[in-house]
Amino acid sequence: MNSMKQILFSGMIGLFLTLIGTPLLIKLLAKKGYGQFIRDDGPRTHGSKKGTPTMGGISFILATIIAYALTKVITSSDPTFSGVLVLFLFAGMGLVGFLDDYIKIVKQRSLGLRAKAKMAGQLIVGIAFAVLSLQFADLRGATPASDRLSFTQDFGWQIGPVLFVLWALFMILAMSNGVNLTDGLDGLATGASVMVFGAYTFIGIWQHQESCANLITAGPGCYEVRDPLDLAVVASALMGACFGFLWWNTSPAKIFMGDTGSLALGGALAGLAICSRTEMLLAVLGGLFVLITMSVVIQVGSFRLTGKRVFRMAPLQHHFELKGWSEVLVVVRFWIIQGMCVIVGLGIFYGGWQASK
Repeated sequence: MNSMKQILFSGMIGLFLTLIGTPLLIKLLAKKGYGQFIRDDGPRTHGSKKGTPTMGGISFILATIIAYALTKVITSSDPTFSGVLVLFLFAGMGLVGFLDDYIKIVKQRSLGLRAKAKMAGQLIVGIAFAVLSLQFADLRGATPASDRLSFTQDFGWQIGPVLFVLWALFMILAMSNGVNLTDGLDGLATGASVMVFGAYTFIGIWQHQESCANLITAGPGCYEVRDPLDLAVVASALMGACFGFLWWNTSPAKIFMGDTGSLALGGALAGLAICSRTEMLLAVLGGLFVLITMSVVIQVGSFRLTGKRVFRMAPLQHHFELKGWSEVLVVVRFWIIQGMCVIVGLGIFYGGWQASK
């Protein structure tokens, strides 16, 4: 019963804090003149967005951390290393994004941190997370992460700590940049993230119920995840905080999440996947982010090899804008695609559990 209270409280507190906190942040950012800089080579319809307050990721980053902390106090529960590490990755990537956004605003240019500096920041946070996630073994010897690859559970041989760190970095950078590329239309990345965090809330609950640590109910298909319940608490806080932020971020957006938010969300998604041992499943659950990232890879690759573009503009959402789709139409249809990805991903997760019994 206490487990469900934690999940409900974290989600509700996260939702409440962003609903009431985001408009306060909007006023503060507007007062300081921290508005969005619009690139000249983007869709012409985006010109009206210039000056809209950005760095809105501050809102749901703080809300998520506060929601998690208050939940622990209210339910008299102890934080876990897995939950804290995911929050560390979430906030650390958000800090890198904040520096990027701040430089864009102060210097009024579309590029913030230099590419090397931005990459260095992401690498420092990512390496710290990856190294620490292989520490802090519990009484069963389980650590927050595993140096084995995973899909719905761990499989195959151990790849060792060095290869694991490289694999974790790839996931963190891929998801952070994937969410960043998706964050091009009002509410698109926020709404898609809500769905994936909802999926991870369910996965955490299921893994907690079928945990190998539960000596009474543990069966052949049990999950060797160190802290599945706390991962569900973190995912619920993220889902609630993003859902509240969506109220202000949906079209016409009153605030943008900026790199502060997109890098943080990508980090949180990668962290949840790594700690829940569902690393490759994230490519299905976050299918929209993968699709949009691939559109950029295809566009750049095609232009360099043949001098021709496959899409009118990349990322993919802007291609459909230039085809005449309204912004809201693109966002809603892409949300539907993301919803289908989550359904398929959860179906695969459940199928994996059935097959392992």
